[in-house]
Amino acid sequence: MSDFNVLIPKLGESIQEATITKLFVKKGDKVAEDDILFEVATDKVDSEIPSPVAGIIKEIRCAENDLIPVGQIVIVIALAAGDTAAPELKPEPEVVSGKSEISKIKPAEIKQSIPEISKNDLKNTGRFYSPLVKSIATKEGVTLPELESITGSGLGGRVQKNDIVTYIEQRNNGSYSPSSQVSQAKSPQNTPPNQIERPKVSVSIGAEDTILKMDRIRKLIANHMVMSKQVSPHVTTVVEADVTNLVLWRNAVKNEFEKKYGEKLTFMPLFADATAKALSEFRQVNASVDEDNIILRKHINIAIAVATNDGNLVVPVIKDADYKNLIGLSREINNFARAGRENKLSPDDLQGGTFTITNFGSFGGLIGTPIINQPQVAILAVGMIEKKPAVMETSTGDAIVVRHKMFLSLSYDHRVVDGMLGGRFLRRIADLLEQFEQNTNI
Repeated sequence: MSDFNVLIPKLGESIQEATITKLFVKKGDKVAEDDILFEVATDKVDSEIPSPVAGIIKEIRCAENDLIPVGQIVIVIALAAGDTAAPELKPEPEVVSGKSEISKIKPAEIKQSIPEISKNDLKNTGRFYSPLVKSIATKEGVTLPELESITGSGLGGRVQKNDIVTYIEQRNNGSYSPSSQVSQAKSPQNTPPNQIERPKVSVSIGAEDTILKMDRIRKLIANHMVMSKQVSPHVTTVVEADVTNLVLWRNAVKNEFEKKYGEKLTFMPLFADATAKALSEFRQVNASVDEDNIILRKHINIAIAVATNDGNLVVPVIKDADYKNLIGLSREINNFARAGRENKLSPDDLQGGTFTITNFGSFGGLIGTPIINQPQVAILAVGMIEKKPAVMETSTGDAIVVRHKMFLSLSYDHRVVDGMLGGRFLRRIADLLEQFEQNTNI
């Protein structure tokens, strides 16, 4: 009887670890292929992980709420006799050059507490350390002050395995100066954005007030938004667009469109289509910043903000939006909206966005100043379409007429997008919407 190792799967290009939120099996349980083994959560999405094989749960190497690196073994399944499925290959042990060699951490060691660091100490630091980092710190005798002095290279300044291994190597070979590293790590210039110490606001709580604990997703959204404001100098430009032709066309064809394609025709696909065309002309807005480098993205992947039923927000991504027609955009946006409300989006659905659109108008908003979705450099907010009196030139002179108008607002990263570029890009989107041809075929 052979064993099959179930690993934490790769859940996205930027995701390096996941939290075990729920275990559906215990040691000794029989499982069939595709039975759900456990649920994992990342800063992007929650996912249920099915069993690739049938067998008996031989070993569980994690507990609920453990944070596990991608690729680590979490469950071992004993295959049924005669099953020819090949066991999952174990990763090769990582050997670190230098005087200190850190071998693979055994699963049992991950749950050990750090002798030098109490649980209360860890809570008071305000900094998160994964079980793997804590286990290495325990094994190598790293104290709390030392751990806090390490500048992390992970998302939001999180200390990763390579950070603590490098620190231990330097400490052991004498090339590390604790006092200088502590001062360097604590300086605002070298502290990662969401690790910069922020002033605490004193809040008085009345006897009749209600306290609601933030759920995991709301905490992640909050941290991401604060980080974005700290990283990018935000500037917002607003224009008003006359979308009368677009509104009249959509009202005229929406019933036929739904009957023909089985999809409701909303305004969002029209906004996405105009944005994709503008991005193809202004490639500097379809970009990211990596320190002193500007990365111009080849693909135009537009993320659409979707509100979920639990009051949170997800941002699924339309890949290569500039290659999709109105029918394809409508179908994809509607599918994302349904899956988002039901929390059924996959990790891949939320990866790779290069530009974001958020719809303030769906909630009656006229103008918004949205926060940039890092690592992008701009985000478009579309307001509510409303009827307004407007002055138009006619053959007999100026006349006051009723027109359908809306505000478009663009928040952009002033490090790489200046006022001229941001203004021209936003004006181009407005022009594309205003010049919409009513004879567009469906």
